[in-house]
Amino acid sequence: MFSVYGMSGRLFHGSLEQLRHIGPVSGVARTHAVRAVGREGRAAASGSPAGWPQTVPGDEAHRIALAAYAQTAQEGVLPRHPLSRVDALMSRSVITVPDTMTVLAAWQMLASHGVGQAPVVNGAATLVGLLSRADLLRPDRLPTPDSSAVVWRALLAQSVADLMWTPVPGVAPDTDIRRVARVLLDTGLPGLPVVDGLGLVIGFVSRSDILRAVVTEPPLDLWG
Repeated sequence: MFSVYGMSGRLFHGSLEQLRHIGPVSGVARTHAVRAVGREGRAAASGSPAGWPQTVPGDEAHRIALAAYAQTAQEGVLPRHPLSRVDALMSRSVITVPDTMTVLAAWQMLASHGVGQAPVVNGAATLVGLLSRADLLRPDRLPTPDSSAVVWRALLAQSVADLMWTPVPGVAPDTDIRRVARVLLDTGLPGLPVVDGLGLVIGFVSRSDILRAVVTEPPLDLWG
């Protein structure tokens, strides 16, 4: 099940099919592609890493490849485990941002934890929005290069409530992963906060979490 939360509280609660008919949610879209933030997606260093095999003649390269394949086969095939619910792969140590925090303080918090986005909560710890570092850097939100220092200070002193995405969908922990993936595709959001029945944030499921579950070892069967 999905919910939609905004500044006035929960605005919707229902199925994926019902959610896709909610205007403010389906209308959310990025105007710029989001670049990966954090440890993932870093460019590889130039040159071969330490211990990386150097170029070898053709016959020797084939022999090494076959030996590696044989070793893998001897280790056996790990069984696949069905994976279908959000609570099986969501991040539980989620960082939340108070809606009264300034843009500068929120940016520093996200940067210090190495995350690109975080749910925004009100004084009652209820979900009200989603803040993304990528959106804070959108050209249409930044002052022009020739703007005075006063303009920049005013931007950094703004409340995150003025810049966050709201209303924002929240997802129950027992929701099917494929339905979450559908919402991420529909809205362009980088992930969804996982909430309990009271709207309290208990986790976060991102596109990276879903991709990581597909390729992890032991392999997980996304389709059960």
